[in-house]
Amino acid sequence: MNIHEYQGKEVLKQYGVLVPEGRVAFTVDEAVEAAEALGSPVVVVKAQIHAGGRGKAGGVKVAKSIDEVRTYANEILGKVLVTHQTGPEGKEVKRLLIEQGCDIRKEYYVGVVVDRATGSVVLMASEEGGTEIEEVAEATPEKIFKEVVDPAVGLQVFQARRLAYAINIPNELVGKTVKFMQALYNAFVEKDCSIAEINPLVVTGDGEVMALDAKLNFDSNALFRHKDILALRDLEEEDSKEIEASKYDLSYIALDGNIGCMVNGAGLAMATMDIIKYYGGDPANFLDVGGGATAEKVTEAFKIILSDSKVKGIFVNIFGGIMRCDVIAEGIVEAAKQVSLDRPLVVRLEGTNVELGKNILAESGLAIVSADSMADGARRIVELVS
Repeated sequence: MNIHEYQGKEVLKQYGVLVPEGRVAFTVDEAVEAAEALGSPVVVVKAQIHAGGRGKAGGVKVAKSIDEVRTYANEILGKVLVTHQTGPEGKEVKRLLIEQGCDIRKEYYVGVVVDRATGSVVLMASEEGGTEIEEVAEATPEKIFKEVVDPAVGLQVFQARRLAYAINIPNELVGKTVKFMQALYNAFVEKDCSIAEINPLVVTGDGEVMALDAKLNFDSNALFRHKDILALRDLEEEDSKEIEASKYDLSYIALDGNIGCMVNGAGLAMATMDIIKYYGGDPANFLDVGGGATAEKVTEAFKIILSDSKVKGIFVNIFGGIMRCDVIAEGIVEAAKQVSLDRPLVVRLEGTNVELGKNILAESGLAIVSADSMADGARRIVELVS
């Protein structure tokens, strides 16, 4: 789950991370009131969307007067920002962060991530702050320094200090930077984050170490123990189909293709998308109904897939281990009848009660194409939508 920058900064403040003073605004008048309350000669007007690259897209403006705050707020609110993370459709700006300006002496990057290669949390830092870390990794990977954290003991002072020296933090500010990194790591672990990224971390003219931006992502599987974080969820920033899927404990991610996929198991879902691509098709989604799907779940999964206007056909690929193929078949038939299915449907079933499931599909009276294998099913649905 993602949250907005201003929300992330409020979370980090609880751990002692220094951030500029700021206020959220939903209207132009609220933006002006926030700027007046801050009383700063320089104010930054920042678009709040769940995507990076806002500055390059015109979503961050520095205002040196109240009139400029009003002008920039008018300009940004309601604007559709298109960044490298939003896709070509962009995201509409519905809220702003009005924040005090600060005297920036130097910008850096600090981030905490889960590294699958080491099976540990990794703290990364770079002297190339303010630049997308992916660009730094591609152009100058030697400028990214990492510390692998032992989960049994947590981030050690010597590790944070080593990173601070590696990115050339001024000697007199190394101590503050170490405390900053430790606070960021603690927030990451205690709030079950998947990413905690500060870009840029800045040192200021008056000798402070501050998070000028903050990006926090959270492990959705851990939200049950973080009601305070769950309350920060902005549904308007999420795909409506993904929101609906979460109500039924379905793992759904919208993609750009035209072949809807319904599969049980994340690995099988990935393989299904790969084989559709192999035969020249484009998957419209990742959808994992899980190992214990019911007929109701399957029906709702169908409705979610078909709510995407780009979908021209559906491929159902089920391996019935825990899940019974006859239950899946009943759900498919029920869903097809409820939504008056008018697009090609290819179903591949294998596993528990597979023959019973195939009989249910064959006797349904619906135009369902039964596939003998995953490859056969992928080939058929690609041909049908073409």
